[in-house]
Amino acid sequence: MARSRRSSGKRRKNKKNGTAYVWPLLIAVAVLFAGYFVYRIIRPITYPFHEKTYFYIPTGSTYADVLKQLQQQHIVRNVRDFDWLARKLHYPRHVHPGRYAVKPGMSNLQLVHLLYSGKQAPVKLVIGKLRTRTDLIRLVSHHLEADSLSMATLLRDEVYLRQYGLDTNTALCAIIPNTYFFFWNTSAEGFFKRMMQEYHRFWDSTRIQEAQKLGLTPNEVIILASIVEEETNHNAEKPLIASVYLNRLHKGMRLAADPTVKFALGDFSIRRIYSKYTRVNSPYNTYVYKGLPPGPICTPSPASIDAVLHAPQTDYLYFCAKADFSGSHVFASNYAEHLKNARRYQAALDSLHIQ
Repeated sequence: MARSRRSSGKRRKNKKNGTAYVWPLLIAVAVLFAGYFVYRIIRPITYPFHEKTYFYIPTGSTYADVLKQLQQQHIVRNVRDFDWLARKLHYPRHVHPGRYAVKPGMSNLQLVHLLYSGKQAPVKLVIGKLRTRTDLIRLVSHHLEADSLSMATLLRDEVYLRQYGLDTNTALCAIIPNTYFFFWNTSAEGFFKRMMQEYHRFWDSTRIQEAQKLGLTPNEVIILASIVEEETNHNAEKPLIASVYLNRLHKGMRLAADPTVKFALGDFSIRRIYSKYTRVNSPYNTYVYKGLPPGPICTPSPASIDAVLHAPQTDYLYFCAKADFSGSHVFASNYAEHLKNARRYQAALDSLHIQ
């Protein structure tokens, strides 16, 4: 009996020792698994870009599309790890289109949180002088998701433009050159609506009153300012040039503005306006048709618009580029004086064989 008790005690001791070995092993395995999953969560998953890059999710994308784009745009090194964590955090039900700033070496968790949040990186859109609707379409479709076809369709839609008091000729009046910030997934309509908001912000009550004093609507001021914009790069001269055209309008004279001829011909490389050019039959040719053209010949800067609104009272009816090619102009109140100025400039062009 004594032997039996000793044997039983030995077995209990061995069992206890075995249990003592198992628990540390289980803990070690658990730690390894936890460490593995933590590693999958926090390890860098984006490629080591040289600098910040952008990940684009087009409008209407599904979660499957996001996974495909992550690979095609070379954003992540292991899309399976992204997919595993994204599903754990329920991202597939929260796909937001847009442009996202992705930093080199972002962790899996950081990337999933970024895309889940829908926090886009805005697009900086610098709008300067644009001469045609095609220029605007090209600029917008290059920087925003709105494609060229949707922009072109909108700018040809008379019914759509009419709600803003515009037509296909005056559509560019809505564009006030400046620097703007947009979300990349802005649609063509979203872009134009924003431009109209900026238009109304620019045309405050003070500017509207100044236009009324000139007997012009805001859009007519923009059309005249577009001619001034094309005539000179010198802001200091713009009010004087504006005064010339305002005087001509009030006297019922043709504006006879060379830039309108270039616009009518669709050739902005012309350096000398010959009489054969001034006969082109176009409502934009102010050598042929009196008054303002039916729409702007470019998007004038705020400086050019304000130059029209603040044009001084002068008796100038003519101006001509200086013969020194400085870009400045000489002004005249009578045709004889203007002819002298014009001959000097033409002679300077001839001496340099400029055609």
